[in-house]
Amino acid sequence: MRRHDGRHGHRHFPLPAHDAARHAGELGRLLADCVRDGANVNFVMPFTEADGEAFWTAKVLPALGTGTLTLLVAHTGSRIVGTVLLDCGTPPNQPHRAEVAKLLVHPDFRRRGIAKALMAELEDLAGRLGRSLVTLDTRTGDKAEPLYTALGYRTAGVIPDFCRDPFEDRFYPTTIMYKTL
Repeated sequence: MRRHDGRHGHRHFPLPAHDAARHAGELGRLLADCVRDGANVNFVMPFTEADGEAFWTAKVLPALGTGTLTLLVAHTGSRIVGTVLLDCGTPPNQPHRAEVAKLLVHPDFRRRGIAKALMAELEDLAGRLGRSLVTLDTRTGDKAEPLYTALGYRTAGVIPDFCRDPFEDRFYPTTIMYKTL
């Protein structure tokens, strides 16, 4: 399904595994740019574009091929400026749940509604796939936490010292959030 956000000219849609493989370098650059800008998405500095490409190639592409993971991307023109992953690879006792991962928006394209549009598409897809509960985690106090709250996600709890800062050797808590669709 291809969507268009007429306000800002952004398109967002699922990117199949074969297309994701062709765009692995661009996805790697996006991830590296976000990490260098302070996004706490599991990686620490130094983090290169090659590291980013390796993540997409080794971790994401195989799961895309199994159908348990869906990659949604936002485009401006021909450039990928945002991503989010919908992970439906849940255990047998959780067929109703999906998880959000790697909501990324390039620093130059933030505050334009891209993250909200990607999350709306993710939630729509989750519902079509029979998922009624969506979960995620985010660094407590991070820029993304108020976004998720505004989108209707509720806090289930906070885990102290969960993640390392991308730049410094110190730890932050993470907030576990959920939304019932």
